Amino acid sequence: MQVHTLHEGSYSVDITKKFLPFDPTKDNPKDRPASLFIHVQPFLVKLANALILFDTGLGYSNADGKLHLHENIKKAGFNPEDVTMVLMSHLHFDHSGGMVHHLNGKMELSFPDATYVIQRGEWETAFTSTSSSYHTEIFEFLQRNAQLKFVEGSGKLTDEISYELTGAHCPYHQVFLVDDGEDKVFFGGDVLPEPEELLRKFIAKYDFDGRKAMELREEFGQKAAAENWKCLFYHSKTKSQAFIELTEDRFKIV
Repeated sequence: MQVHTLHEGSYSVDITKKFLPFDPTKDNPKDRPASLFIHVQPFLVKLANALILFDTGLGYSNADGKLHLHENIKKAGFNPEDVTMVLMSHLHFDHSGGMVHHLNGKMELSFPDATYVIQRGEWETAFTSTSSSYHTEIFEFLQRNAQLKFVEGSGKLTDEISYELTGAHCPYHQVFLVDDGEDKVFFGGDVLPEPEELLRKFIAKYDFDGRKAMELREEFGQKAAAENWKCLFYHSKTKSQAFIELTEDRFKIV
């Protein structure tokens, strides 16, 4: 199994929910009060018979109008049209913006040959929620043009890919485990977005159910250590991919 981090960049986000590029070499955090500073990085996983994308980033383009996500996939040695499945943890904009590409004033599917896998409850929430984290124009376009597969609860997509409805960050958030018989790769979305969140217990205000998210981080950390999962951290500022060790009830990021 090959796993590639598709680093889209660093951003600040405040109460407006707008993601502004942030370059620590020239930008001053003090100029952006009450902001959260995050990295955004989808992941590409190559299996024997599939090329999987975990979440799609913000969908921002470079100066030439080329999608950062597409360029990163090419740098990893693949073509965007080779992606067979786009597995969505949830549909907040920083995870779903790259499902489409804005080009010359038009919206296009970023992965027209792929199947987009989404929790049905999350899809329905996206259309009914008043939160600015959901950009419904994207989902309306997908509904008309994309190959969509809605899943409910927890289960298996293929012999290698399983999904689990966790809630916690948002009511219908899901996580994925890929097991090819040799390696195991876990994508925790925004329930386990940074490795440092395993090192300290806390309830985050940005989670729908912060206590459940805290409990899930502990649960997934223990499983990762026991079963040798490689964990993928979507918002990590340090290690985007890491294994977990557990020693005397304390996690260590390897």
